[in-house]
Amino acid sequence: MQDPFSAMGKMLFFVGASIAALGLLLMLAQKSGGNGWFGWFGNLPLDINIQKENFRFYFPIGSSIVLSIILSLVFGLITKFFR
Repeated sequence: MQDPFSAMGKMLFFVGASIAALGLLLMLAQKSGGNGWFGWFGNLPLDINIQKENFRFYFPIGSSIVLSIILSLVFGLITKFFR
């Protein structure tokens, strides 16, 4: 059986490294100007955007699918890391 403090240490290290990586990614995206690297997000082919005079409807199906795939890969790697 693994020491509980060792498992907690690994988890805290991974969470901290993930937050640092996300912060770095957001800083780099902001420096790229405008929509930058994330300009494609929300403008994919399956994203529904209807605009009328007094009405706006936005349903990001394509972006949700891409985000789901990315998060599935990330959580799969996390699970593999902790086993």
